Amino acid sequence: MADVSGPEPRPLVWTGSSLRLLDQTALPEALVHLEVDDPDELVAAIRRLAVRGAPALGVAGAFGVALALRSAEREGWETGRLDAALRRLRAARPTALALAAGVDAAARRIPDGMSAVLAVAERLAVEDETANRAIGRHGADGVLARTTRRPLRVLTHCNTGSLATAGWGTALGVIRELHARGAVEVVHVDETRPLLQGSRLTAWELSRAGIDCRIQADSAAAGAILRGLVDVALVGADRIAANGDVANKIGTVGIALACAYADIPFVVAASRSTIDPGTPSGADIPIEERDGAEVLSLAGRATAPPGVRGFNPAFDVTPAHLVSLLVTEDGARPGGPIPAVR
Repeated sequence: MADVSGPEPRPLVWTGSSLRLLDQTALPEALVHLEVDDPDELVAAIRRLAVRGAPALGVAGAFGVALALRSAEREGWETGRLDAALRRLRAARPTALALAAGVDAAARRIPDGMSAVLAVAERLAVEDETANRAIGRHGADGVLARTTRRPLRVLTHCNTGSLATAGWGTALGVIRELHARGAVEVVHVDETRPLLQGSRLTAWELSRAGIDCRIQADSAAAGAILRGLVDVALVGADRIAANGDVANKIGTVGIALACAYADIPFVVAASRSTIDPGTPSGADIPIEERDGAEVLSLAGRATAPPGVRGFNPAFDVTPAHLVSLLVTEDGARPGGPIPAVR
C-alpha cells in the first residue's frame, strides 16, 4: 500500500526535458511515476487515466504541447505532423474542456518558442492551485450557510483532490477547508465504478489528510441520502454548459436526484475554466464512451458471461435545476444559467 504520509501528491511535474506523471492507475497499492517525453505517450497515459481530472488535464495538455514541440524540433517534423499530434492530444478526453483549452493556450505560443510554451503551462498550474484554494473557501462558506447539522456528513463522488488538479482540489478542496474548520464528521466516498477513483484515490487522499471516510458502493449513495445519513453532497465537474448543466463522472446525476428528493444541498465545485459558454446545454456536451470491457471485469477477473457487451459512458449530465450551489474561484451562486462574462 502506498504511504499515506509525506508531501502533497502532485499528479504531474515538468523535469526540464520530460513530464513526470504519478501513475494513478497504480494507487493505492504503490507510488509509481512515469517519465513521458513524447506527445503520443502522453495521449496514451491520459486515455488510460494515469493522469486524470479536468484541471490536471488542462495543465498536462499545455505541457504536452511542449513535448510535441521538442519532438518536432528534434526529429524535424513538418508543420502538418505537429498539428496532427496536437489534435490527438486535444481529443484524448473529449468531455474534459480543460484539456482542449490547455492545449490551445500553449499552442498559440508555439511561434514564440519553447520557453513561451512552458510559461503557459507553468502559469496554468499556478493559477489552478490558487483557484482551488479560493474554491475551498467559497465552498465551505456556502455549505455552512445552507446546512444546520454540525459536524457535517458529506458525500462525494469520483476524485476531485490534489490528484485531479494542480494542487489542493476542487470539491475535495472544499471538504479539506470544512475539515480545517472542524465541520466534518465523516465523508461517504462513492467507490466510483468501473475504475474506482473514489475508493482508490479519494479515500487515499482523505486518509492522508486525517479525514474520516467510509467507502460505499455507488448504488448505496441514494439510499444513504434518503435515510438521512448525508447532509450535503459535494462533487466536481468536467464541463459546465452555458445553461448551467453539469457533466461529471458517471453516477453523479443519481446523487443529484436523491439530494433534490431529500432536500439537501447538491454542490458542484469547479474552476471557472470548466465553464463552456460555447456549449448551450448539457445535451451538446460530448460524452466520452470508454471500452465496454471496463464494466465486464473487476481487478482483472471477469464479472459477466462471455459475449455480453458493456455500456460504459464515462460521464453523465446533471440538469442545472438540480444544482443547489455552483462554486468557482469567483464565489458561490445557485445553479442555473451562467452569466455572460463582460
